[in-house]
Amino acid sequence: MTELTILMPCLNEAETLGACIRKAQGFLERSGIDGEVLVSDNGSTDGSREIAESLGARVVLAPRKGYGAALSAGIDAAHGRYVIMGDSDDSYDFSSLDAFVAELRGGAELVMGNRFAGGIAPGAMPALHRYLGNPVLSFIGRTLYKTPIRDFHCGLRGFSRMAIQRLGLDSPGMEFASEMVMRASLSDLNIVEVPTTLSPDGRSRPPHLQSWRDGWRHLKLLLTFAPFSLFLYPGLALMALGAMLFLPLMAGPLDLGRITLDTGALIFAATFLITGFQLIWFHALARLFSVRTGLLPTSARFERLRARLTVEGACTAGGGLLALALAATAVSVGIWAARGFGPLEPGAITRAASLVAVLSAMGMQAITGGFLWGLLGQKMTRPAPAAAPEPVVAAA
Repeated sequence: MTELTILMPCLNEAETLGACIRKAQGFLERSGIDGEVLVSDNGSTDGSREIAESLGARVVLAPRKGYGAALSAGIDAAHGRYVIMGDSDDSYDFSSLDAFVAELRGGAELVMGNRFAGGIAPGAMPALHRYLGNPVLSFIGRTLYKTPIRDFHCGLRGFSRMAIQRLGLDSPGMEFASEMVMRASLSDLNIVEVPTTLSPDGRSRPPHLQSWRDGWRHLKLLLTFAPFSLFLYPGLALMALGAMLFLPLMAGPLDLGRITLDTGALIFAATFLITGFQLIWFHALARLFSVRTGLLPTSARFERLRARLTVEGACTAGGGLLALALAATAVSVGIWAARGFGPLEPGAITRAASLVAVLSAMGMQAITGGFLWGLLGQKMTRPAPAAAPEPVVAAA
C-alpha cells in the first residue's frame, strides 16, 4: 500500500504548481517514501492540469467548486495511508515534510503545521490575518474545542486518511480547514502540531481567500459546532441571573445601597428567565439532531439525558407550569374583584403579569419542545414518501 499522498488543491495555479510538484517529488525521492503527488483540480482553465500531468503527478477532477470540495475529492481519491495537504501557490515548503511524516508514523492522526512557530517570511501573510484573524479565530477554536492547536488555519497539515474520512467533512469552502480541526477534536483524535514556514506565494494574481467573507464563515462554523458554548452555557447564565433577580423582586422593591431595583428590573429578569429556558431547550434539541445525523459525537451524559427525557415528562412539567400560570391569573383576578374592579397599584399589576408571563411562556416551551424532542427521537425506518406527480394537462 502507498504510504503517503501529497495532496494539492488547484484552481488556476499554472505559475506555481510546477514548483510545488517538483519539491514534493524531491522530498519523496530523498526520504525513500513510497508515495504519490496528487493534484485535485477544481476547474482550472490556465493549463494547470496539463502541467501536473506532464510532471508525472496524478490528477483528479473535483467538479464541485470550492477549496473544501477540492480537498474532499482529493482525499477520497488518495492512495496513501497518510495524506499531507498543502496549497499549490508555493507558499509552503513541500521539500521539508519530515516532521509531519515522523509524527504520523508515531501514531498522530492529525498533524497541524504552525506557521507562527516555524516562521512567517515578510510579506507572506497580511497583517490583518497575522495579528487579528488567525490569532482570534485560533483562540476561539482552542477555547471552544479544548484543543492545543495554535494555528487553526495552517494550510499545510498531514493526517491519517481513514481517520479523517470517518469524520464526514463536508464544508465546500475555505472553512473546511476549521471543520477538520473541530471534528477531529470532538472525536478525540490524536492531534499534534509541528513548526512550519510560510513564504510569499508566487502568483501574480490575488489569492482566492477573501478575508472578511471567509473569516465570517470560519467563525460561523466554529460557533455552530459548539452548542454548549453557543446555547447551553449562555442559557444557564441567563436563567441563574433571572432567578436571582426575579424571586426577590416578586416580593417588592430590592434595595442595593444607592440603587433600588423595582418593576423595570423585574421585567428584565422575566426576559432573562424565558430566554435562558429557551436557549437550554434549543441546546438539547440541537444536540439530539446533531448526534442523530452524525454531526456531533454523543456522550455518556447526553445519553442519560436522552433516556430520561420523554414527551410525557416534558408535557407534565409544562402542564404544571401552565396550571400555576392559570392559578396566578385566577388569584390576581380574585383580588381585583374583591376591590370592586377598581384601580390597582401599578407595581402589583406588573408583578402579577410578569409571573403569569414567565410561567405560561416556559410551560408552552416545555410542551412544544417535548413534542419536538419526541419527533427528533423517532427511528427512521423508511424513506420519506415521494411527492405526488404533477397532473398532466392535455393540450387544447
